[in-house]
Amino acid sequence: MSVEELRVELKRLKENLCDLEDMHSFTFGKTTVHIGAEKAQNLQAEFEEECRVHNEQITEIEKLLKAKGAL
Repeated sequence: MSVEELRVELKRLKENLCDLEDMHSFTFGKTTVHIGAEKAQNLQAEFEEECRVHNEQITEIEKLLKAKGAL
């Protein structure tokens, strides 16, 4: 990937992570009482896994950009 493509992908991943966090805080905060503890724990685990994957991808792209001297 070119430096520009990496920058675009990095921006997209960061925006997706922010969207995911915003959606989770809005949805999770309003529905926890209604869905029960077990379902809430499952949703929280899924959210944490998605965040971990996004953060790993962001870290990998940042490493590539640093290696190319573009970050």
